[in-house]
Amino acid sequence: MFEQIDQKKALLDEKRPLPNYTLKSLREKLLLEWTYHSNAIEGNTLTINETKVVLEGITVGGKTMREHLEVINHRDAITYVEEIVQSNEPLSEWQIKNIHRLILKGIDEKYIGVYRDQQVFISGAKHIPPAPFLIKEQMDELINWYGQEADQLHPVSRGAMLHVIFVGIHPFIDGNGRTSRLLLNLELMKEGFPPVVIKVENRLQYYEALDKAHTEKDYDDFIQLVAKEVDDSLDLYLNVIS
Repeated sequence: MFEQIDQKKALLDEKRPLPNYTLKSLREKLLLEWTYHSNAIEGNTLTINETKVVLEGITVGGKTMREHLEVINHRDAITYVEEIVQSNEPLSEWQIKNIHRLILKGIDEKYIGVYRDQQVFISGAKHIPPAPFLIKEQMDELINWYGQEADQLHPVSRGAMLHVIFVGIHPFIDGNGRTSRLLLNLELMKEGFPPVVIKVENRLQYYEALDKAHTEKDYDDFIQLVAKEVDDSLDLYLNVIS
């Protein structure tokens, strides 16, 4: 799978820089789909067209303020991730907390960018996240792993593993899933890959692959799931510019 992905990435690189309007259109398409699917996975009931309307600044009747904020906040978090990519900053705990702050801004001010102080459980999963007093240590280990070992992995594996490890720690009360998918794409985008969209219709497969990774330390299913989405995103770009 990685050989095919690398070949498509090389083809895309040959076409760079892409035309400005094409790049803008692709960004808008992926920003909408990324925001819609990531929020829908977490239970947001806005449709993709309703999400588009909210991104344009219009309120949708019959939907909660939280659902509206989740859309606006996710867009702002994507913009922040793009800024990190542009500045080529190494991953830091500060960045992760900032992404989380943007995700929950105006929704749960008490816990934005703050590690949880209570035990949580993931609905439907066998994996139980660590106790609160272990979170800081495990987050430090994550950052150390990223700085010392992660660069030996293919970018797709590295992004997938960053997602898996982070969401396994589940450091925040809420917003871990959205934050983890932003971290996945942050890593991919740093390496010149287009962002990927984990689709809501694949939610069951996504959760099962994550739980298998956390309980059995078998990461293959999740890495393959991410690789498939990377392949799809590359196809989207190549089809537009071919």
